[in-house]
Formats: sequence, structure tokens, C-alpha cells
Amino acid sequence: MQKVVLITGCSSGIGKALALEFSNNGFQVIATARKQDSILELEKKGCYIEQLDVTNNDDQTRVVDKILEKFSRIDVLINNAGYGLIAPTIDLTDEKIHRQFETNLYAPLSLIRKIVPSMKKNKSGLIANIGSISGIVATPFAGAYCASKAALHSFSDALRMELKPFGIKVMTVQPGAIKSNFGEASMKRASSNFSDNSWYKSLESSILKRANGSQVVATPAEDFAKRIVKVVKGGNIPATLLIGKKSRSLPLLKKVLPAKMLDSILMKKFGLKTL
Repeated sequence: MQKVVLITGCSSGIGKALALEFSNNGFQVIATARKQDSILELEKKGCYIEQLDVTNNDDQTRVVDKILEKFSRIDVLINNAGYGLIAPTIDLTDEKIHRQFETNLYAPLSLIRKIVPSMKKNKSGLIANIGSISGIVATPFAGAYCASKAALHSFSDALRMELKPFGIKVMTVQPGAIKSNFGEASMKRASSNFSDNSWYKSLESSILKRANGSQVVATPAEDFAKRIVKVVKGGNIPATLLIGKKSRSLPLLKKVLPAKMLDSILMKKFGLKTL
């Protein structure tokens, strides 16, 4: 039976590459995005597309019900939709922090709750949550994003143990630098997050550099997708999967360097030692 894969955030980058790679490997792909117009190309490539704002509970319910009615099952859920909130932590409003967690954490968990009953019924299923090495190594001016991904990692760890008795596997994917429009989108948000009276106004260029940091010498999204599909097809699902440039080196630095030394390196990189 053809396996059914639901992927969120497919308008570009990782999500789009995943949709195409799964489809090319014989999976029935349901590609979703907040704006359906952004994924019409995927429909032409054989994917079934649906408009889905992951932060909208009614949208989630509608899409899951429609998929189960049409395909009778969801074998793989890939929680990929998300964004990076880049700004000095003390400059962030509660509303902006909540929105970051709503998209990167609450939405994936809500979607999981709606899908696992069907997986339990079939006694099989895979949930792949796209985290980030930023959830392991926090950097200046990305506190909200790093915290949201760290929380997603922890929930994934708990879910992996809780769902295993029902035949449902959970894998946390921790990408390093993957080529996408993530950096460009983050830079636009970072600019709007800056106030003229910010303590860090003189470091605005450094903060914008942090926003686009993941795109420097980045791994192509297509290579990322190929690795994911190979692992899913192989069936030997790891608890954590590290993919892409810096995905191993940065966590290694976190592990071996004293905190003060790593802090000093990161502070220098982002201009904090010049204040």
C-alpha cells in the first residue's frame, strides 16, 4: 500500500524539497502551506496540496479529516513549518515570543494530537519533527527561536517514549545550515523588530548577519530531503538525525568547550564585545 506523507511548510526550501523527494520515491504526498498559491507547482509534480495555516486549529482539523477521508491513513507526519524570530531578547514583546512558540511548538504538538489516533488504529506511523541545532547551541539575538526549538526537542523525546508502545515512532531532525529562504525571511523580520532606542542599535548589522547565518556555506535542501527519505524508506528510524553543515561541529563545541569560552566566541562573532 502506498504510504501517505503529510508535510507542513512546503512553499519553499526544506518543505518543498521534501515533498518532491517523497513523491519521486513513490509516496503519496500531501503538501501544505499557509498560501495554497505557493504550492501549485507541487500539484503539477504529483503531490496532493492543501492550504494549511498550522496555527489555525480549524485549518488543522479540516485538513486532517479530509486526508483521512480521501486516503484512509496518514503514515508519516513531517512537522516542518516554522520561522526564526531574530532580535535582542529584551526587545521582544510577549506577543512576538508567543507567536514564535505558537508556530514552532504549539502547532506541531496540536497537529500530532489530531493525527496519532489514526496511527494508533493502524499500529504504525512516524512523526518527524524538524528541530534545529539552534535548539542545542543558543546564539545571541536568537533566544526565542532557539528556545522554541529546544522545547520541540524535549517534547519529541517524551513523545518518542510515550508513543512507542502503540507502534508510532518519533524522530527529531536537527538541521544545520540548509539552503532555503529562511535567512531572507528572518532578516526581514529582524529589521522590523528593531527600535531606535534599542541597547543594541549599533549592532543592527551583526543581528541581521545572524538572521542570515544559516545560509552561509549551506547544504542544498535537495540533499537534506534525500537523506530524510532514505532513512524513512530504510525503516531504521534514529531518535535524532543530524543533517547539514555545522550540524555536528556546533553541538560538539557546546559539549567540549567551557561555557565561558563558547560565550566569548559567540559574543565576539556577533559584535557584543564592542559594546
